[in-house]
Amino acid sequence: MDKIESALRRTTDTRALALGVGTLPRTADLFKEFFPGCRALVVADTNTWRVAGAEVHRILDAAGIAQDEPCIFTDPDLYAEWRFVERLDAVLAATDAVPVAVGSGVINDLTKLSSHHNGRRYLIVGTAASMDGYTSYGASITKDGNKQTFDCPAPLAMVFDPSIAAAAPAELSASGYADLIAKIPAGADWMLADVVGAETLDDFAFRLVQDGLQEALSDPAGVHAGRVDKVEQLAEGLIMSGFAMQAIQSSRPASGTEHQFSHLWDMEHLRYRGASVSHGFKVGIGTLASTAFYEMLLETPVGELDVERCVAEWPSWEQTEGEIRRLFDHDPELVTRCLKETRDKYVGRDGLRDQLTRLREAWPELRERIRRQIIPLQEVHRRLELVGAPCEPEQIGVSRAGFREAFERIPYMRSRYSVVDTAFRCGWMKGWLDRLFGEGGIWEIR
Repeated sequence: MDKIESALRRTTDTRALALGVGTLPRTADLFKEFFPGCRALVVADTNTWRVAGAEVHRILDAAGIAQDEPCIFTDPDLYAEWRFVERLDAVLAATDAVPVAVGSGVINDLTKLSSHHNGRRYLIVGTAASMDGYTSYGASITKDGNKQTFDCPAPLAMVFDPSIAAAAPAELSASGYADLIAKIPAGADWMLADVVGAETLDDFAFRLVQDGLQEALSDPAGVHAGRVDKVEQLAEGLIMSGFAMQAIQSSRPASGTEHQFSHLWDMEHLRYRGASVSHGFKVGIGTLASTAFYEMLLETPVGELDVERCVAEWPSWEQTEGEIRRLFDHDPELVTRCLKETRDKYVGRDGLRDQLTRLREAWPELRERIRRQIIPLQEVHRRLELVGAPCEPEQIGVSRAGFREAFERIPYMRSRYSVVDTAFRCGWMKGWLDRLFGEGGIWEIR
């Protein structure tokens, strides 16, 4: 528990975490501690009410905590969408009760943002190890057809019983596992960004995510089988990722290239077999993409990089803007977003020379750090398959041609520096993509 206590000393929003089997009764204790004298209002959906919400309601009642009528979403198409935020806003506006969210990603994000809209904090009882957003700052909500992150505080306290999460549908833990394995290449991306001077690595936040990560990922079959101890390890890894994001008010500790694929597919409204694809499943395919690039980077003689050639071939901002408009001309909103994000990280030729010189000089030591960090591509593929997560782009509705096109768009999706930016700046993109998608490649386009 030392790691949790250490994390809580650095978090900006969350003050307590009760993690372990049999912790559900702690909900009342934490509510009394952080919301003394307040009324409670349980927020759940029909499934989470059944698995834990009704029991949380009973526990609060037995502890003498006054409650409003629970808010239970019954919509079969419940999603983290603005219309449901507005519905919960209306409920909270009519009371001063403190929300007690019982659920996972959707219920947590809806309650997080709506609580903020109504000027109060909330408590979360997690029911699935499905994502790292429980304890992260901000809520991911679809508004006007676009997935957006809205600023709002993380929960003041959290309760998580892994025996409840272990009994949840296997695909929820699979999604969480895919989200957690993404922290491996995301960590390497942060190393790269630090070396080239794009974004300084915060050692505390980095270690909070990375320490214990390999162990938490060691038994995907156990997670799939619903082993409580393995689901608890998974949940702790995801929660620590959220704490790291709180600590530095950024998703950098837990998000890199792999999440940019997810952002792109969110903006393109990716669906598979008529349903939305979970965040974790999109990120899992993005993790394969990022890992493939890292394997090629490790094979490249970066120490011999011709920096001046790269500088001479570097496109101007006007050329870059033209390429963005060409790639995203089907979606004006994407054009606007990508112009802003790319402008924020664009460097002129002098800036590029500085970045690539730093990379070349640091490469001998950085190469070994990345080699120790990265899990081999085939092993990532095997683990995703064992945990029950998609391990091929077609399994989330992305064709191989579409996957290649996604790679080409990623440099413009976000201002965050990553391995794709390295390939792009060094002039390796086309060659690497030809290897991945050409004859005999991992994702050969036939």
